[in-house]
Amino acid sequence: MTAATTVAPDADAGALLSRSGRLRFALILGGLTAFGPLSVDMYLPALPGMADDLSAANALVQLTLAAFVVGLGTGQLVAGPLSDAFGRRVPLLAGVTLYITASVLCAISPSIEVLIAARALQAFGAAAGIVIARATVRDLFSGIAMSRFFSALMLVAGVAPILAPIIGGQLLTVTSWRGIFAALAAFGGLLLLVAALALPETLPPQDRRPARIGGVLRTYAGLLRHRAFLGCALTIGLGFAGMFTYISASSFVLQDIYGLGPQTYSFAFGGGAIGLVAMTQINARLVGRFSQRSLLRTGLLTGTTAAVAATVAAAAGLGLPVLLPAIYLVVCSNGMVMPNAMALAMADHPDKAGSASALLGVLQFLVAGAASPLIGLFGESSAVPMAALMAAFFVLALTSFLVLVRPRAAVSV
Repeated sequence: MTAATTVAPDADAGALLSRSGRLRFALILGGLTAFGPLSVDMYLPALPGMADDLSAANALVQLTLAAFVVGLGTGQLVAGPLSDAFGRRVPLLAGVTLYITASVLCAISPSIEVLIAARALQAFGAAAGIVIARATVRDLFSGIAMSRFFSALMLVAGVAPILAPIIGGQLLTVTSWRGIFAALAAFGGLLLLVAALALPETLPPQDRRPARIGGVLRTYAGLLRHRAFLGCALTIGLGFAGMFTYISASSFVLQDIYGLGPQTYSFAFGGGAIGLVAMTQINARLVGRFSQRSLLRTGLLTGTTAAVAATVAAAAGLGLPVLLPAIYLVVCSNGMVMPNAMALAMADHPDKAGSASALLGVLQFLVAGAASPLIGLFGESSAVPMAALMAAFFVLALTSFLVLVRPRAAVSV
């Protein structure tokens, strides 16, 4: 299958792919989905050193995370409808090119203010990869097959948060934080080449929707009126915010409070990512035996319980041997929450997969973007604010699911 080939999207299109074809799609789309965790996790070990190098407060350095997450969300609002109107390939390749350019700007930023702006631009480019990867899955798969392929994507993308802080920590032994952004630019260049040569178009011209502002806004409004979609979107956003709270604060909490070095921190951080990957594969095996709604509920209950336990451990000063396993379980629970919530949210919207994927992304990352400033607001002198915010986000995610996601989804808009 060449880059020019168009894969006809219907309910059975995914079944027509060979095993090697599915593997190729999983690797490429997983790489695109990995833009987010790589761009966040790879430079986490460098945050304290970055603050010193740029003479910036920790709260300002954390804004480089918030700017990226917010940009990742809002960028999807643009990339999603464009991919519905012009196909998946052209907006994707343009977005990856923007990501490469912005990564170079990050590497040469002379101040924290320029770096924050460059991170927002980098996020806009990454957004195209993430939203179009999800839309491509919806083009090719439906039902249980879609949920399983989302789990496969999370397996590929889940390797990123395992390796990213480890790679970042090792890079810091030979370069500075600027070298980390240069490495991200190189990764973007490699992915651009692979996508251009090996990723076919999955949305034929006859299935495209014009990207008119009025029509796009009506589509978004219709999706938000869909009770099950809104419930799943909030569940995804709040659950991810719980995990992102840990991502945002862990570098300072584990290094400044608990005394871990950059390399030790990178391995400690990778432990949670290993659990996340494992849970996605457990979820893939359970889908079909249990309903997606039941698995989603189980993931939320697990994450909520673990986050409350982490808060108690932090408040009682029980130390990392007790605190980290509870946090790891919070992170792991997203491996069951995310694939099932995404599949349930997009199941009723095959004709507007790009817009649905974009709206899921913007709610996910805008909600998560609020986590980083909140950590700075409540202080970094202990792990209690981090753990308490994780618990609060998961309680809200569970509430959104129970209130809005009924056993039988509403009729499609």
